[in-house]
Amino acid sequence: MQIIVESRDADATPMRELSIARVRFALRRLKALVPRAKVQFSDVNGPRGGIDKRCQVELKTDSAGTVVIASLARDWRTALDRSIARATRVLTRSLQRSQKPARGRTAKLALGGSHE
Repeated sequence: MQIIVESRDADATPMRELSIARVRFALRRLKALVPRAKVQFSDVNGPRGGIDKRCQVELKTDSAGTVVIASLARDWRTALDRSIARATRVLTRSLQRSQKPARGRTAKLALGGSHE
């Protein structure tokens, strides 16, 4: 799995190694399905402070498309953890949905259906 980390903010540079480790850990079961992950850090308010650290996680898959999740927090680590957690939840749910059999009339026809 290729992991790309981008940041325009010099304060987020130390987050690079941590980001790679966190993404690898969070996607350890899904790594065969996610060939590329991208993590972007940005400081929304600049030096003014506040809840302005933004982390965007983009997971590209062959079967479920692309999942993009962004979160804001007071610090980089919290923003990263929230984004990764939500992105993996969304991706897992999307993959489960794509594997479930169709319901309704088409499922009945595929299974032999009821004789009405």
